[in-house]
Amino acid sequence: MTDTERFAREAKWANVYHDSIRDKRWLDDVAIYPGRWAVNYSMLYLLVRILQLYKPEKIIEFGLGESSKLISKFIENELHNSKHLILEENRKWTENFISRFTLSQNSNIMHFDLVKKKIRVFNVNCYKDIKEKINETFDLYIIDGPTALRHYSRYDICCLAERFTPEDEFIIIMDDYNRKSEKRSVRDLLHILKKKKITFHTWEYDGSKSQFLIATKKYYYAITL
Repeated sequence: MTDTERFAREAKWANVYHDSIRDKRWLDDVAIYPGRWAVNYSMLYLLVRILQLYKPEKIIEFGLGESSKLISKFIENELHNSKHLILEENRKWTENFISRFTLSQNSNIMHFDLVKKKIRVFNVNCYKDIKEKINETFDLYIIDGPTALRHYSRYDICCLAERFTPEDEFIIIMDDYNRKSEKRSVRDLLHILKKKKITFHTWEYDGSKSQFLIATKKYYYAITL
């Protein structure tokens, strides 16, 4: 897909996103800045629809950013019983973020140091001790961290998926799926899910960037949004 085609798709997603939040006046005063390093409009739209439709009670987000604002505001206004855990590597970025935006009381940030792990023969950025520190499963996984490297990116979701069982129900969204490094991580993630005999469905959403969505049976219609 050419850059021109991607920008045209993004413009369409922007219109669809704004249509989807017309009844949410509590978002009017929230400054959300999509694009560049931040999430794009196709991701924002996906989140709005999933939060509206499924009302996930346990949300984990890899990377603090613009999507964190959206989720936090949903929790304050509609999802009062939901818990939102954000994993972040950069404490200075966190300080900058919370100086400009107040997260909901149910949104919590957990800081991780980064370590390099060998995946195949490549060094990959991973959150240190994530399997020991995150010992539960979630309804919604939003994968937009840690900082990407060339060959494999955001591989920690593969580590957490090793504890999934066929009874677990979840949605996983891998952001920046237009990049080869994310595609490689998703390939390994799908292999783990198949090995564990977990039934799932997938779809790719394309804007200026793309997202790869994985949904178990309970959340099947997330691939039709």
